[in-house]
Amino acid sequence: METPDNATQHPEEAPGATGIAAQDWATAAAEPQYRAAVVDLLGALAYGELAAFERLAEDAKLAPTLGDKAELAKMAAAEFHHFERLTERLGAIDEDPTTAMEPFAKALDDFHRQTAPSDWLEGLVKAYVGDSIASDFYREVAARLDSDTRALVLAVLDDTGHGNFAVEKVRAAIEADPRVGGRLALWARRLMGEALSQAQRVVADRDALSTMLVGGVADGFDLAEVGRMFSRITEAHTKRMAALGLAA
Repeated sequence: METPDNATQHPEEAPGATGIAAQDWATAAAEPQYRAAVVDLLGALAYGELAAFERLAEDAKLAPTLGDKAELAKMAAAEFHHFERLTERLGAIDEDPTTAMEPFAKALDDFHRQTAPSDWLEGLVKAYVGDSIASDFYREVAARLDSDTRALVLAVLDDTGHGNFAVEKVRAAIEADPRVGGRLALWARRLMGEALSQAQRVVADRDALSTMLVGGVADGFDLAEVGRMFSRITEAHTKRMAALGLAA
């Protein structure tokens, strides 16, 4: 996953952090609800990375050139490496990775089924828009995590290069045929709505994650802050659309 244009900025460290954000994993995990929230978070991230790997491998089949195919294959490999890091971490804290991922598989599979791209360009926009929304969400949450988990989450959100690649290809396609822009703009708006709805459903179904977002386990994450968080994610989406040459 990635936040290609750094539309939202979140420090990798949490200067002045208090509570759990100032603790390491060994200390923070003594709170059972926090531990459950982190297992859910890592499970959701891991399945997201696995799904991203599978999607990029499929998208490579639609690539118009051998160079494009190779570029997507390289990105898919990076996503799988992120998946491995997350599952290794789950194993290291004595959690079964498959069990941790299972609650999130249906929601993510449904999202990908409902937003299956019809061509190469739609696939690029989906990866750029959908993955970036997810990355923005996880970066927001990371600021409230213990230092060890925060470092891992931020590491697996590192840019795989897909963002710049997508922008270059989509802008070139629009320049070649301006009519493409209208279709892709509608597609991106649909993706935005589906991605936010899916994220809200996942959080609502998991008590520990819900508590992390609205307070209790995480520091200072009240309902008003959740609203501001989604406003920041929406603003970042608008900036990415502009980078693509599309209207939000």
